[in-house]
Amino acid sequence: MSETSSKISTDKSPSDLVRPNTGSSLASNPFATPVSSRPSSIIATTRIVGPSKVSFSETSNIQNYLTIPPRSLPASRSNLSARSSSSRLSNVFPKSESVISTSGVQLRVNDVTVKAPVPRMRSHMLPEDATVPKPWTDVKNPRAAISYWMIYAIIFMGLAGGAVQCYFTYTGVALDRQPLCLVMEENFDNETAVFGPGGTFFREVNMDGFGNGEFEMTTASTNNSYVSNGHLYIVPTLTSDNTGMAAVLDGTVYNITDCTFNTTAPDNGWIDSGSGRVFDWDSYYRSCSAVSNATSGSIINPVQSARVTTQFGASIKFGRVEIRAKMPNGDWLWPAMWMLPKDSVYGAWPLSGEIDIVESRGNGLQYTAHGSNYVNGALNWGPTLNLNGVSLSHSWWTEKRTSFASDFHTYALEWTEDFLRVYVDSRLHTLLDMRFNVPFFRRGNFPDIIYNGSSRTPLRNPWINGTNATPFDQEFYLILNVAVGSTNGWFPEGQGDKPWLDHAANPRLDFLKNIKQWYPTWPANAEDRALVVYVLFLSDLSDCVPEMFAHTVFLSDYVKMWKHC
Repeated sequence: MSETSSKISTDKSPSDLVRPNTGSSLASNPFATPVSSRPSSIIATTRIVGPSKVSFSETSNIQNYLTIPPRSLPASRSNLSARSSSSRLSNVFPKSESVISTSGVQLRVNDVTVKAPVPRMRSHMLPEDATVPKPWTDVKNPRAAISYWMIYAIIFMGLAGGAVQCYFTYTGVALDRQPLCLVMEENFDNETAVFGPGGTFFREVNMDGFGNGEFEMTTASTNNSYVSNGHLYIVPTLTSDNTGMAAVLDGTVYNITDCTFNTTAPDNGWIDSGSGRVFDWDSYYRSCSAVSNATSGSIINPVQSARVTTQFGASIKFGRVEIRAKMPNGDWLWPAMWMLPKDSVYGAWPLSGEIDIVESRGNGLQYTAHGSNYVNGALNWGPTLNLNGVSLSHSWWTEKRTSFASDFHTYALEWTEDFLRVYVDSRLHTLLDMRFNVPFFRRGNFPDIIYNGSSRTPLRNPWINGTNATPFDQEFYLILNVAVGSTNGWFPEGQGDKPWLDHAANPRLDFLKNIKQWYPTWPANAEDRALVVYVLFLSDLSDCVPEMFAHTVFLSDYVKMWKHC
C-alpha cells in the first residue's frame, strides 16, 4: 500500500512569535493586568489534508505527541485583544508535516520525526473469513414458535383447570341451609339442675361392660362426674380407692348403688320368652352387681367412671351437634361422644343405628394404634348383630405433633336427610362425610343368605320401607362417657404393650395385674384425666323450645345441639 502524506500548516513558525514587553507595560500603566506566572500548554489540533486511513483514535494519539512546550502569555489583555485571533493561532502552532503509512503515523515537526503508536490489531478470536452471527435476521422456525406458545397455553390451562376444580369443590360441599333451633342449653351453674330430677343429664349406672367388655363400672358418684367452674367433668378412678384392693380381687359381692338397668334397658328389662314376657334377671345381675373370687379369677370392675346421657331429655332428628372438648390423658382410656336412637324403631343395635361423633384413646403419641393425637368418627349400622357396616362409614383426623388431650377442640356433627358430616374445628378437617345417595342395605353389600348354626336363613332388609337415610332418620340422644379398656377390639392386640388379651379367660384380671404399668400414665390431677364438655342442641321442630347448654367431663368446653326449625 502506498503512503499518503498530508500537511499540517500554521500561520507562523515558532521563531516568529514575539514575547511582549511586559516591563514597559507595567511602567506605563500601573493598573494593567499583571502577567500570569502560570505556565500553559497548548495542544495543537491537526487537520489531515488529503486521504488518510488514520482512525479517530489514532488522531487523538497524534495530538498527544503535538503538545507545545509552555510559553508565557502576553502581559496584558489589551495587547492580546489588539491582535487578531488568526495571528495569535498562527504564532502558537508551528508548521509541520505528517507522513501516514500502513505501519502507523509519522509526524515531522521542526525537522523532528515522531512515530505514532501502531494501530490496535484485529481480534484473533474469529478467523479472517468468519461471518458475525446475527440471529435476529434469521427466519424463525415455526415449530419453535409453536412450542413457545404451547408453554403459555399449558400454564393457562393449568390455572383454568385449577379454578374450575376449586369452584366445583366449593359448590360440591353439602351444607345444611335450613334454619336451626336451639333445643338445649345448660350453663352448669347448679349441679342439681344438671343431674337432679328433670335435669339436663342423666347418670347411667351399670357394670355389664355395655356390650364391649369394658373394664369400668359407671356410677352416680360425684367422684366420677361433677360440675365445677362452668364445666362438667367425667373422671375415671380406681375402685380400690373405695373398697380396697383385697375386696376387688376376692371374697366380695359388690352391689352398685342406684343401678339404672330398670330404666335404661329396652322395655325396662322385660323380654319375651316361651311362657310370655318375663323380667331379664340375668342381665339385671350383670348390670348391677359383681362377685370377686380368686379361684375362678373373677373380680369386681377395677375402675369407676361415668356415663351421662340426654336419653330422658333433649334429642334431635336432623340438625347439628357441636362439642368443644378436651380429651383425657392416660393409657387405655376410651373417651367417646356419641348418639343412640331414642326408640329402636328398626330393631336392637345395630339395626337402628349409632352415630359416633368422636372417639379417641388416652394412650400417648407413641401408641401405634392411633393414640391421643387421633380422633375418630363413625356410623354403626347393619341388618344383624354380626353384620355391622361400620368399616364402610369410619374415618379419623390426626394432629402430627400435638395431642387432642393438650387443648380444647370443637367437634361438630351436621346431619340432614341428604348427608351426615363430622369434623373437628373446621370443615377442612372432616372426619366423616357420608352422602345418603344409596340405601344402606345396598351400600353394605350384605349376603342374601346367612347361617345360624346349621340352618340357612334368608337375610331380611330391616330398612326396606325407609329412605336413603334410614336408619339415620329417627330421634337420637347424646351420650358422653369415658370407658376403660375393652375386649371388642377397640384396643388392637399386640399394640402398645397391651396388658391383656381380648379372648383370655379373665382379661379384667390381667389388666389389673399390670396396674404398675398403666396407672402411672394417668395424671395425678383428676381434671387432667377427665372429659369436660359444653353442649347445645338445635332442632328441626317447628315449635322451638328455649335454648339450653350443657358441659360434660370429657374435658370438653361445650356441646351444642340443634334441630331444623
